[in-house]
Amino acid sequence: MKILVIDDDRNIVEAITIGFQLQWQEVEVLTAPDGDKGLDMFYDNNPDVVLLDVMMPHKDGFSVLKEIRQTSDVPILMLTARGDELDKVKGLEMGADDYLTKPFSHLELFARIKAVLRRAEMPPPMSALPSLTTGNLAINFENREVIKSGHPVKMTPTEYNLLFLLARNAGRVVPFETILDKVWGPEYRDQLDYLKTYVSRLRKKLEDDPEKPRYLITERGLGYRFIKSSGK
Repeated sequence: MKILVIDDDRNIVEAITIGFQLQWQEVEVLTAPDGDKGLDMFYDNNPDVVLLDVMMPHKDGFSVLKEIRQTSDVPILMLTARGDELDKVKGLEMGADDYLTKPFSHLELFARIKAVLRRAEMPPPMSALPSLTTGNLAINFENREVIKSGHPVKMTPTEYNLLFLLARNAGRVVPFETILDKVWGPEYRDQLDYLKTYVSRLRKKLEDDPEKPRYLITERGLGYRFIKSSGK
């Protein structure tokens, strides 16, 4: 497995590299000191995971994230020295899979990487489940295809996993903690920001008016409910 670390902090890069060499020896660590070189390394090496610092000279982490997301769904974990919630939400809305504030321990970093890799795996095809069609939306569980108004919807693995969980429980409220546990993992059960951000991303892709959703409904204080049109 190849992990690309894009960070201008030499101490952080060295610590991450040494940590992997000592505890996760089957990993090849690639490093880049800025966003431009990081993008070159990304396109040349096709890494399995990207660790991306937010604050860098020339091209910041958000710009790199935006460019990578135009062509790839590779798991991306943002690194930052700032604990600003707005930065965290911005990164998640732009397509980051996770967010880690410096300083962090190697054990925490490894756990987060394993978690994003786990989420990057699509659920197995569900040939026994009938396709779901409601309004202008269709979900084919057998081939994991989502269609809106006759056009395929491009989704990241986490987005699909979230939609899959809600759609297969259509009509029922799925509690926040259950969704976080099933989609992100038990260690994320209190990370409501992740869930809110991903629901917002889904609504932008699936709803005609994300501000007035007809499929993904918030049940305040409880969870989310996927709504099917009557008779569908």
